[in-house]
Amino acid sequence: MSDAIPPNSVGWVTPRYAQFDEPLALESGRELPGYTLAYETYGTLNAQASNAILVCHALSGNHHAAGFHADDAKKPGWWDACIGPGKPLDTNRFFVVCSNNLGGCHGSTGPISENPETGELYGADFPMVTVKDWVQTQARLADHLGIERWAAVAGGSLGGMQALQWAIDAPERIGHAIVIAAAAKLSAQNIAFNEVARQAIRSDPDFNDGRYHRAGATPRTGLMLARMLGHITYLSEAAMGEKFGRERRSEQSDYGFDYNVEFEVESYLRHQGQSFVDRFDANTYLLMTKALDYFDPAAATGGDLAAALANVRSPFLVTSFTSDWRFPPAASHEIVRALLDTNKRVNYAEIRANHGHDAFLMPVPRYLEIFSTYMQRVADEVGV
Repeated sequence: MSDAIPPNSVGWVTPRYAQFDEPLALESGRELPGYTLAYETYGTLNAQASNAILVCHALSGNHHAAGFHADDAKKPGWWDACIGPGKPLDTNRFFVVCSNNLGGCHGSTGPISENPETGELYGADFPMVTVKDWVQTQARLADHLGIERWAAVAGGSLGGMQALQWAIDAPERIGHAIVIAAAAKLSAQNIAFNEVARQAIRSDPDFNDGRYHRAGATPRTGLMLARMLGHITYLSEAAMGEKFGRERRSEQSDYGFDYNVEFEVESYLRHQGQSFVDRFDANTYLLMTKALDYFDPAAATGGDLAAALANVRSPFLVTSFTSDWRFPPAASHEIVRALLDTNKRVNYAEIRANHGHDAFLMPVPRYLEIFSTYMQRVADEVGV
């Protein structure tokens, strides 16, 4: 292993692929004849298959949650702060699994996959998928891996929503639910942000009603703008002020609206947008934001979240961050109250951090401490 790989890293990892040929009935009423899930694993599954942890990714994430790929030895997986030897999801104890969600663009079947009925890429014809659909596919992946019950299902943001849905849909298959920086449903403001991002993509001249692949094009400008908008919402005002302030690239003002970058924050956002275009698919972005919008488990119980959680069996760890205005602590409070109203077991932590919504990705000491302490409880229960 290269000296560049930290000793508490899972090291070099290779994605794996599971093919499922059984048709999948989707919540939308449509059906996929079969599909592939890309996934990675870290650690070793014990003989009893009792030490498995499912990690669920957020909107722009994928299955590469920890360690390094051979083609990028500098950038670790998106949750590398929490997965690895001695980290909260300690791979000396746990077998950690993370899959790319159905509809994704990093190896799982999605809009950039071939439609077996036409021989062309699915593109805009890929069916809408929801959080409930992802739980179905993850359950099948667990069966494929010989895992009857997850010791815990964990995730932040949209990943936390999946953990919540797992506790509702398959209470007998989950030991603990770890819901970080998430919500039981999106606020109107969040839906509005997602809609502006989608319109930025759809109004790009190269979008071509989602069939841009046929023309060999990419709606780069629209997707870049969507990512720039999203990134603003993932940070806090304090974090942006601390990192960029009103610093300029030069002392001379342009007094114009051309493409020249004047402020450092402009440079940062443009870089984030441009790099995102090279690694993400526009149709996938539309699907993922809609899945966020549709998520509302209490809708099936007339808006009563406690009733929706009535059959939950697993204890919960719910965590929020003080500066997260995308999914603020109040959204976590709603989940905690609903669990307590039905006498469920829940631990809640509100972490003081100025990183905004992205705090769940960061090595915030108090966050890691609480997460590790809770996972010690999980480890004790499964005897690892």
